[in-house]
Amino acid sequence: MDVLEAIRTRSSEAQLSGDVDKATVTRLIQEAAVWAPNHHHTEPWHFTVLTGKARNRVGLRWAETAAAELPIDEVAREKYISKESTKLLRAPVIVVVSQRVAGTAVQIEEDHAAVSASIQNLLLAAHALGLGARWRTGKMAYHPEMLNILNLPSESRIVGFVYLGQRVLSDAPDRHRNLDGIIDWEVE
Repeated sequence: MDVLEAIRTRSSEAQLSGDVDKATVTRLIQEAAVWAPNHHHTEPWHFTVLTGKARNRVGLRWAETAAAELPIDEVAREKYISKESTKLLRAPVIVVVSQRVAGTAVQIEEDHAAVSASIQNLLLAAHALGLGARWRTGKMAYHPEMLNILNLPSESRIVGFVYLGQRVLSDAPDRHRNLDGIIDWEVE
């Protein structure tokens, strides 16, 4: 698949199933994600791969953390935990992509952009291999306790959860992009 076709046809998959083997996930990281551009070659990314029961364990710890902050009774808390704890079960593989946060404010922002680019590389490579993928963030990504749950250094920040699996739907809807007003040419 040519890169322009991959960019145009990749979509975030709502439903993922099956399995993605360790060799394929490693390949996506080693041959795509870590080749993202990064200023001064800081390579600020880290990848934590969750599969099998690890998804349940991390999901439950997250759900308990989030529920503890809610002003709800015990019955509602148990219901919330039951629902929230299944979020990481939406795909057979979850790649948590985090950033090492260090240096000047400028370096931190440039590193964040580099980690975001690494996620895009991973998404495009997964698509090129016929896999489905989805980049998720939300409260789980931004809550500081997730660093402890995932055993990440406190100088880290989660940039995204990449859900990987086999695509359930065969074709993504064609998306039109509006170009009106987004390109300005400055010509002397």
